[in-house]
Amino acid sequence: MPFEFEPQRIKDVILVKPKVFGDNRGFFLESYKKSDFFANGITVEFNQDNHSKSTAHVLRGLHYQEAPHGQAKLVRCSRGRIYDVAVDIRKNSPTFGQYVKVELSEENKHMLFIPEGFAHGFVVLSDVAELLYKASGEYAPNADRGIIWNDKDINIDWEIDFEPILSEKDKKQPKLKDIE
Repeated sequence: MPFEFEPQRIKDVILVKPKVFGDNRGFFLESYKKSDFFANGITVEFNQDNHSKSTAHVLRGLHYQEAPHGQAKLVRCSRGRIYDVAVDIRKNSPTFGQYVKVELSEENKHMLFIPEGFAHGFVVLSDVAELLYKASGEYAPNADRGIIWNDKDINIDWEIDFEPILSEKDKKQPKLKDIE
């Protein structure tokens, strides 16, 4: 199988490790194969692909879309290095308010599957980072929501020793306890 699927401490969040075939010419990997993902419990249909580029110390998030426009995501870092974070915002979940953080990089080629009902964010640890990610739903501006990145109730350990660069929108996001 070209993938290893590793459930995280919040079981619905899954680290996906693709098998990489490399030699002196470069490498090849499958970044998505529906039959393997479905066989391992990731049965969402992806409807949109996104590509973002960020410079050093940029922190994006924590973002989500409210129902009925929720999005599951499959995130990978094709250039550079990031910490990728998924926060459980499902009100009736036993892990509500808890998070998973993983390092994604062009070196490890890992991907993070984040189901609907999670807020997503990342911080750039390299000079530049490019993310490629699949989303199960299309972007819906009227459903676009967020949570402040440094909410004390979530207490994410970003493991950074710098002041992150934030968008104006991300500077003004509400706390988890204040979202609908």
